[in-house]
Amino acid sequence: MKYSMFGAAIGLGCLTLLAAAVDGPTTYPASVKKELYGDDLRGKKAPELVVEKWLTAAPDMKGKVVLIDFWATWCPPCRETIPELNEFQKMFGKDLVVIGIGDEKAETVTDFVKTTPMNYSSAIDAGRKMFAQVGVKGIPHVLIISTDGIVRWQGFPLSAEEKLTKEIIQKIIDADPGVARRRADDKAKEAATQPAK
Repeated sequence: MKYSMFGAAIGLGCLTLLAAAVDGPTTYPASVKKELYGDDLRGKKAPELVVEKWLTAAPDMKGKVVLIDFWATWCPPCRETIPELNEFQKMFGKDLVVIGIGDEKAETVTDFVKTTPMNYSSAIDAGRKMFAQVGVKGIPHVLIISTDGIVRWQGFPLSAEEKLTKEIIQKIIDADPGVARRRADDKAKEAATQPAK
């Protein structure tokens, strides 16, 4: 009797481990078939981030998910997206860097920001190098890049096919082992600076 209960316990333990291996850690969102208005980079290495000029301080992206929004001041859907991007930056600020990249003159963007707050990083790509690397054909166009440099979400953020939501961003952050490592490092540094009890 003891032997069979032991065997059952071992079997149950193996099933639990197998279920954990199948489920694994949180996974990145699956790609949805949709109109992209750019080259499909989902699941691929993102192009190197190249900007002509930062209009804000260059962000610290180490150990953080990066959301890049290609936009313009004259674009109504781009302007409609700004409050959501502000909210995403506020909500996920420790784990996410939001960057707006435009191809207009710096003065045009800085004048625009005087009346429409953008509480995230902003840069100019007047030569459209970054736009070309992504093959942007319509704006706003968003890429979300995990810490390993892979594009995990891409598209028109207001799309009825797949609207960009806080749940999608949270899932990407939760699945990213680089974010988990940075969080652990931050906790270790914080603990090291605390006085011993």
